[in-house]
Amino acid sequence: MARWCYRHRLVVLLLWVGALFGLGFSASTAGTNYANVFSLPDTDSKSAYDLMEKAFPNTSGDTDTVVWKVDQGSVKDQAVRSRITPALDKIAKMPGVGAVTSPYAGKQGAAQISGDGRIAYAQLTFAKRANEVPKDLVQNVLDTAQAAERSGLHVELGGQAIQRVQEPPQGLSEMVGIVAAAVVLFLAFGSFFAMMLPIAIAVFGVGMGLFSTQLLSHTTDIPDIAPLLASLIGLGVGIDYALFIVTRHRRGILRGMDPEESVVTALNTSGRAVLFAGGTVCIALAGMLVTQLRFLDGVVIGTSLTVVLSVMAATTLLPALLGFLGPRVLSRRQRRKLAADGPEPERASGLAARWSTNVEKRPRRIAALALVVMAVLAIPVLSLRLGATDQGNDDASTTTRKAYDLLAEGFGPGFNGPLQVVTQTGDTTALVKGLESTPGVARVAALPPAQGVTVIQVVPKTSPQSKETDDLIDTLRDQVIPKAGAEAHVGGVTAVSKDFASVTGDRLPLFIATIIGLGFLLLLIAFRSLVVPLTAALMNLIAAAASFGVLVAVFQWGWGLDLLGLGKEGPINAFLPVIMLSLLFGLSMDYQVFLVSRMHEEWVHTRDNARAVRVGLAETSRVINSAALIMVCVFLAFVLSGDSGAAMAGVGLAAAVALDAFILRTALVPAAMHLLGNSNWWLPAWLEKRLPHLAVEPKEEAVEEPATDGPASAVHGFIRTADGEPVDGASVTLLSKGGRQLDRVTSLADGSYIVSVPAPGTYLLATTASSHGSRAAQVVVTDGPLVYDVELAEGEVDAVN
Repeated sequence: MARWCYRHRLVVLLLWVGALFGLGFSASTAGTNYANVFSLPDTDSKSAYDLMEKAFPNTSGDTDTVVWKVDQGSVKDQAVRSRITPALDKIAKMPGVGAVTSPYAGKQGAAQISGDGRIAYAQLTFAKRANEVPKDLVQNVLDTAQAAERSGLHVELGGQAIQRVQEPPQGLSEMVGIVAAAVVLFLAFGSFFAMMLPIAIAVFGVGMGLFSTQLLSHTTDIPDIAPLLASLIGLGVGIDYALFIVTRHRRGILRGMDPEESVVTALNTSGRAVLFAGGTVCIALAGMLVTQLRFLDGVVIGTSLTVVLSVMAATTLLPALLGFLGPRVLSRRQRRKLAADGPEPERASGLAARWSTNVEKRPRRIAALALVVMAVLAIPVLSLRLGATDQGNDDASTTTRKAYDLLAEGFGPGFNGPLQVVTQTGDTTALVKGLESTPGVARVAALPPAQGVTVIQVVPKTSPQSKETDDLIDTLRDQVIPKAGAEAHVGGVTAVSKDFASVTGDRLPLFIATIIGLGFLLLLIAFRSLVVPLTAALMNLIAAAASFGVLVAVFQWGWGLDLLGLGKEGPINAFLPVIMLSLLFGLSMDYQVFLVSRMHEEWVHTRDNARAVRVGLAETSRVINSAALIMVCVFLAFVLSGDSGAAMAGVGLAAAVALDAFILRTALVPAAMHLLGNSNWWLPAWLEKRLPHLAVEPKEEAVEEPATDGPASAVHGFIRTADGEPVDGASVTLLSKGGRQLDRVTSLADGSYIVSVPAPGTYLLATTASSHGSRAAQVVVTDGPLVYDVELAEGEVDAVN
C-alpha cells in the first residue's frame, strides 16, 4: 500500500484534497445539529425533573436570571422600573420562555430586591433545559435585557443557558497549538518541509473528522463538546503519528536507502505501529460506552472518527507527500553531509544512547527515583472531589461572571444555585417548616401547586460548587424529607451535578477495568508476553494517579490558577475523569507500543533482553519525547479556550503526557524491564498456541539460511576499546540472517573470542558489554576461518535490522 501511494502520489493527494473540500462544503451547507442529550436515569434529580415536566410543562426548564444594580438610589425608583419592566415583558413574550418572575410584581417580588435596595433580579424559566434551548433565543434574551442599560444602571445575565452564548471564538486554541507544534518540529527536524508534513497530516485528519462529526450530528445525538475534544485528541495523535513515520523515513535516507524503499520500510515498521496505536486509542475511547452515560456516546463517535481519519492520513497521504519531497525531507546540512561523506552507519549515539546505557547500569536507582516522583505527584488525588464548577469560574469580563458576583453581593452565594424540592404527596406545610429550620438553608419559598405537584425553592447559604451544598442535599434527602413524611425529590442544576458526580464515581472502577483489560489483551497478542502488558497496565494506573494529582493541586487546591488566569478553585468536573482517562490510556498505549515494539524487534533477532531494552530506548526515546512535547503544547493551548472544562482537560492531559513520556517510558519502564530480565518476554506454551497472531513489526522476509552440509568454520578476533584496551566478559553472539542464534561466547581477559560457523555464508555478529556500548555488523564467511576484530565505544549502540 505504501509503495502504491508513493508511486501514485498525485492521485492520492487529489483524492484527499477532494474529500476534505467535499466534506467541508457538505458540512457548511447542512449546518450543525448538536444535541446535548443529558439524562441520569434512576437518580433523585431526574425524578424531580420528571415531576416538574408533568406539572409545569412550560416551566420545567432551567432557570436563568437577569440582574441589575444601580450606582445611586434604589432599583425601585420609577426611572429604573421604566427601563427594566418593558424589557422583561418583551422577554416573557418570546417563544421558548416559560415564565418571567419580576421583582416588581406584588409582595412576592419584594424578596428579589436586596436589603440595601441597590440590586434586584428577575428569574427567566425556559420551556426546556439549558442545553436544549436554541442559542438564537438565548442571544435575543441577552440583547433585549442589556439594551435597558444606561449610565448608573448595570444589567447582567447569568445561568446555564446564558453561559452557552458566552463561549469564546472557535479556533484560537487549535492555532496556538499548531504554531507551538511547528516550532518543536522545526527544532527536531531542522527542515521546513519535514516540519510541515506532520502538521499537514493533522490538519487533514482533524478537518475531515470535524466535518464528518458535524454531518453525523444530523443523524445521531452528538454533544457540542465533541468537536472540541475531537480536535484536541486529533491534533495530538495526527502530529505524533506522522512524526514517528517521518523520523523512520529520514533515518532510512541517511543510511543510504532509496527514498521509495525508505518510505516502504518506514510504513512497514512505524506505520504498522501507528495502525496498532490508533486502534488502542479508539478502544480506550470506546471504553466510555460502559459508563452508560448517553451524552458520552456522541463524544466517542466524534473522537474515534477523528483518530481513524488521522491514522488513514498518516498511512496513505503521508507516503504520497514524502514522494513529492524525496530527499528534501532532510535538512540542507544533512543532504550536503550525505553527498560528501556517504551513508551514516546504523547506530544510535549521543544523549539518548548515553541515557540508555545509564539506565542499564543503574536500573534500581532510576526506578526508585521515578516511583518517588510519581508517588509525590499522586498524593493530592486522595483529596479528589467530583462536582461542577459554577459561573464564578468564568472570565471576569463575561456577563455570567458579573451576574454571579452581583447575586452573591446582594443575596448571598446560594442564589447562584437554588435547589428545587418537588413533592406530589404528603404534608407540604411540615416539609416547608422542616426545610426552613435546616442548617445551611438561607431561604425557602413554595410555589403554588399544579396538578398535585408542589415545587419548593430552597436557596442554600453556600455556593453551588461548595462541599457544604453537597452535604445539604444529602441532609435534605436522607433526613429532612423523610422526617416530614413527604415523598419529595431534590432537583435543580446543583443537584443534577451532584448526582452526575455520584453516578460517574460509581461507574469509574468498571470503566477503568474495561480499558485496562482491553489494552492488556491487545499488548498480550502483539508482543507474545504476559509481563509487558502487565507492566503497561501498572504504568497507566501510575500515570493516571499522578496526572489527577496535578489536576487536584491546580484546580481544586488553586495552585497556579492565578498564573493561568482561570478564576478560583473548585471541584473537578464530574465528566472529566471518564474522558481524560480514555485519552490518557490511549495515548500512553501509543508510547508503550512504539517503545516496546522496537525492543521486541531487537529481542526477536538477538534474544538478548539487556541489548533489546538498551537499543529500543536509545532509538525511540528522542522521538517519543519530541512527540510528547508536541502533545503538551497542543493540550496546554486549550487553556486559552476560555472554557473551564476544556482548560481543565488540557492541563490534565498535558501533565499526563509529560509524566508518561519523560518519566515512565524514558526511565521507569526500561529500568523495570532491565530488572525483570528475560521474564519480560515469557509466555506459557499453552497460551502461545491459543493466541491469534497480530504482529506490530513486519513479518520477516524469507531469508536464505546457510546450508548445513558445507564445511564448518569460525569467526575469531579481539574485542577492544577505542584506546586498544581489551574488553573482558563481552558477549559475542552469531546469528543467521533470519535472526536465529547460532553460537554465543564470552570474550577472555585478553579480549579474544571465537564463535563457530556452520557453513560459509552471511551472518550477523552482535557484540555487547555492560561497561561499554554495543556493535552489530554483518560478516561474510568464505572457505576458511574469518578474523574479525571489534571496537566498542561507550555510549554508542548499533541497531539490528
